Amino acid sequence: MMEYQSTRNPELHATAAQAVLQGLAPDGGLYTMPSLAQVKLDWQAVLQLDTLSMAREILAALLPSYDKEEMDKLVHAAYAGKFETPDLTPTVPVGEDAVLELFRGPTSAFKDVALSMLPRLMTAAREKCGVEDEILILTATSGDTGKAAMAGFQDVSGTKIIVFYPYGGVSAVQQRQMDSQLGRNVCVCAVRGNFDDAQTGVKEIFAAVERQKLLERKGVRLSSANSINIGRLAPQIIYYWYAWATLCRAGKINPTEPVNFSVPTGNFGDILAGYFAKCMGLPVGKLLCASNANNVLTEFLTTGRYDRRRPFYKTSSPSMDILVSSNLERLLYLASGGDAKMVAEKMQELDGQGWYQIGDTLLKKIQKVFLCGCCDDTMTSETIKTVWERDKYLLDPHTAVAWAVAEQHKAVLCGQTVVLSTASPYKFAPAVLAALGQKVPEDAFAAMAELQTLTGVPVPTPLAELQTLPVLHHDCIEVSEMADYVRRKMEG
Repeated sequence: MMEYQSTRNPELHATAAQAVLQGLAPDGGLYTMPSLAQVKLDWQAVLQLDTLSMAREILAALLPSYDKEEMDKLVHAAYAGKFETPDLTPTVPVGEDAVLELFRGPTSAFKDVALSMLPRLMTAAREKCGVEDEILILTATSGDTGKAAMAGFQDVSGTKIIVFYPYGGVSAVQQRQMDSQLGRNVCVCAVRGNFDDAQTGVKEIFAAVERQKLLERKGVRLSSANSINIGRLAPQIIYYWYAWATLCRAGKINPTEPVNFSVPTGNFGDILAGYFAKCMGLPVGKLLCASNANNVLTEFLTTGRYDRRRPFYKTSSPSMDILVSSNLERLLYLASGGDAKMVAEKMQELDGQGWYQIGDTLLKKIQKVFLCGCCDDTMTSETIKTVWERDKYLLDPHTAVAWAVAEQHKAVLCGQTVVLSTASPYKFAPAVLAALGQKVPEDAFAAMAELQTLTGVPVPTPLAELQTLPVLHHDCIEVSEMADYVRRKMEG
């Protein structure tokens, strides 16, 4: 059975079930398989499958702790009847290209695909590993992960979840989604800082040996619902395969023709899933890493230098307002052939001096697959307006960033390009309404109503109902208080 390894130490092994339960490796590394060559899929066979069957095959191959029969049950429990469409993530034509709609789930964001599945993977892993301790999920969110994770873990036996989000760093709709979340085992707290501050705080709690020991004495184990957890990342691979299959079945491409994917990118998890898909045999041409004004990834993919020491910008695409992209660590590991020593050194440099530089050989290898570009708020608004007026398709700001970057590279791209749409435009209605040249009401829900009246695009039911839901979570703390906050919640 394939084992996972820490990206920083090949001696730290875990089964797939153990990796799902732990989330983060003991040395702070991310669990990754040493090579994806051993999990290649037969694309001809995959092409014949429906969405749920495809999900079963992909996840069973990546997470061999679960056999196909068990995985089939978990997949159906996670997805059947839970999304707006039977195919979960439809690919729709827009102009000359296509949009992969990842917002048809219960929280109207792409995180639903992964976070509908993760609680079930974790519950099964808990049983497989003979763990009786309660699992405490600690998660930082830049907006969408928080709601999707809490919804996924709501009242799941043997688990508690605490979500931290940056105060003032998410949209009003995203905040209401989190603040109104039901569940005896859920807790959400604002942090006075940005997403990187919240994410660093969570990682520090994981890394604190004293804290870990304390939790073990209380019968609690830590895990994560961020894409640092392989159980969260693996399900995201599904929709790359399904988008390709959809295009094949529609006659848009032949099965051997590479497809390009443009991905709005912050923490590098969603686009990394595309890289995993490519390594598993999917005919992927280029992966376009699309950034907003926080363009640390654009610089890295251009120069090989990753430098988080730069101004932090609050943008109209807040889920991408990130300067420390955790999943990039997995790319360095895989692209370097599993050079854990190099990865550990670079992560230490990032923590210590705030930057690192990779060698030209590794950079050129990465650049063979990845293109990059960035887009400021002005260009984001222009893109939303242009695509609506020309194609009558409504983009959210994150999707608009990916669309704009795809346009930047149009002259060099060969074949079909798919733009990943990561959220409903109604989660960011004020920004979208402003982009269309309309006066924006102060209230985000009034903006929703006006946007629907203007465009005729229906508001997803879960978002339409938010306005009437009571606020249940009010906590707001300093970054330095996060560890004590977790302790209080566990003791309470």
